[in-house]
Amino acid sequence: MAKITYIEHGGTEHVVEVANGLTVMEGARDNNIPGIEADCGGACACSTCHVYVAEEWVEKLPKKDDMEEDMLDFAHEADPVRSRLTCQLKVSDALDGLRVQMPEKQI
Repeated sequence: MAKITYIEHGGTEHVVEVANGLTVMEGARDNNIPGIEADCGGACACSTCHVYVAEEWVEKLPKKDDMEEDMLDFAHEADPVRSRLTCQLKVSDALDGLRVQMPEKQI
């Protein structure tokens, strides 16, 4: 289990425990966290689970693969360093304490 903090665009924080093996997107979906739409269900075929990871987490996460980079081209106000798709972040104990912030909107 990892405790993950999801921060809505307006600043409301949701701290939830997410089981290892799920994705950060599934943790948001399963806990009814607003701001992560996940239209494609986690297939990395859209950008509606886009978040900004806290700066201190950027180097701790696995690198983006080409498919994630391509989908982030469609994300609202993507940041070249901090933007990630939550469907591509697999939860493990190593993600305990992760903080992600949702953008103003998902597209």
